Amino acid sequence: MSILQMQLPLARVVDLFAGSGALGLEALSRGAQSAELVEKDPRSLRVLKENVAQLGAEASVTIRRADALRFAETLPARAFDIAFADPPYSAGYAAKLAEIWKRTPFAPIMSVEHATQEKMPDGGETRRYGSTAITFYRSEV
Repeated sequence: MSILQMQLPLARVVDLFAGSGALGLEALSRGAQSAELVEKDPRSLRVLKENVAQLGAEASVTIRRADALRFAETLPARAFDIAFADPPYSAGYAAKLAEIWKRTPFAPIMSVEHATQEKMPDGGETRRYGSTAITFYRSEV
């Protein structure tokens, strides 16, 4: 999050594979204007809704019960300012999401967390933290 700190104030962010909502909610705490949180797992959605309510963030958050990849495929270019994603590591979703983003950059900046061994599409900048990596994609479009 600190890597994108300067881009967060007043940003419209999307948190794909939101889980508990940690990335989107952290972005709000650092000045983002709004966060759209996308999650399909019913248990995670329950926790997500509780976290949003505990923080009193309902006015700034939209929760979508949806498959994150299918949701991303429907987005137009520049639908958001920043996209965050922390998909399950074992399914190859990070690379699939990056391919969707490369076809239609739905945010000028996308940050995708993934296992270090997962091969990501070209064009991103990857930072490694032990067995976890974060690849940042940027577009001017």
